[in-house]
Amino acid sequence: MLDYFSLAGRVALVTGGASGIGEATIRTFAEAGAEVIIADVDAARAQRLAAEIPKSRFVVCDITNETQLAEVFGAMDRLDILVNCDGIGLVGGLEETELSDFQRLFRVNVEGMFLVTRAALPLLKKVRGSIVNIGSVAGLVGVKRRFAYCATKGAVIAMTRQLAVDYPTEIRVNCIAPGTVDTPFVEGYLEKYHKNEKEKVRAELNMRQPVGRLGRPEEIARLALYLCSPAADFMNGAVVPIDGGWTAA
Repeated sequence: MLDYFSLAGRVALVTGGASGIGEATIRTFAEAGAEVIIADVDAARAQRLAAEIPKSRFVVCDITNETQLAEVFGAMDRLDILVNCDGIGLVGGLEETELSDFQRLFRVNVEGMFLVTRAALPLLKKVRGSIVNIGSVAGLVGVKRRFAYCATKGAVIAMTRQLAVDYPTEIRVNCIAPGTVDTPFVEGYLEKYHKNEKEKVRAELNMRQPVGRLGRPEEIARLALYLCSPAADFMNGAVVPIDGGWTAA
């Protein structure tokens, strides 16, 4: 691997790191030489993944639990990279969205990211660390029947830019805005909302990206690697779509 993409000697923590984009990021960062920490509420899955990857460990971590986060980050000596990947979705327009569901999405996708980032910040500032927030095209454009989800991902983008303004020399913080990616998150959506027409809706999801297919988790992970590597040292406060042309169309 070229030195400017190497993460050798660095410690990286990924929330939601046991599956999907988070898992792909863990694997990619480990291949690049990082010591990786899998943070997830699914202890069994996180443990299985950690058993496969050298120089890795896992922490059971509910990103909405401030006390638990203080314990996790308080026990760490060093952190160079934080990837905020944990998140949940919801299907529904404004009139279909219950207040409790709207609040639940903000609790996880926005407050959770706030709590994790605040807890990690003292460690990251010591080493001019890097944060990558996993946003979505849903924070850049309107997506039908995704009212609450779009609102939360818009907030993720705004928080990214604001942190870059507040800490321009102390950390780097950037945001990735994926299109639809082939992950367990998407499978869960199909099972919940389109159980009897999965393949039809899967084809529609593929065609939503002008390139004609879903993204792959490893493609998002490789962009995260770039953003956290020495090669991207001049990038700060950026929001980078990776969406098969969705936001260009």
